[in-house]
Amino acid sequence: MNNLNSILLEGNLVRDPELSYTPKGTPVCSFSVATNRYFKQGEEFQQEVSFFDISAWSRLAEVCAEYLKKGRGVRVVGRLKQDRWEDPEGKSHTRVVIIAEHVEFKPEFKKSQEAEKGTEQEQEQEQEQEEQTAEQAA
Repeated sequence: MNNLNSILLEGNLVRDPELSYTPKGTPVCSFSVATNRYFKQGEEFQQEVSFFDISAWSRLAEVCAEYLKKGRGVRVVGRLKQDRWEDPEGKSHTRVVIIAEHVEFKPEFKKSQEAEKGTEQEQEQEQEQEEQTAEQAA
């Protein structure tokens, strides 16, 4: 009987995903997710950031490689897997990886054309103000 091994994780991709293939041709997509935890310590708010390595396999790997990119929000449901190995010097190493069984992509919000125009106008106004300030200082 299997023991319970389940994890739910929500965060943002730290870098673009990497798609590779096993010798038998099975797709494997690897990516890292950062999660934030905010808490109050005394009178100040603190932030704790944790980074997790995730592997997706088969069709899920291909979909993740196609749609995910650095900064995109995701929710991952999966299981923990511990890798163990010895280096050439005989030193033992371990690493825990999340094996994704389900990945939800958070929506991407694209700037509207009007918002981009507003940003351009704001940049022009800031530049004019900087030029006026420079002229007054001279």
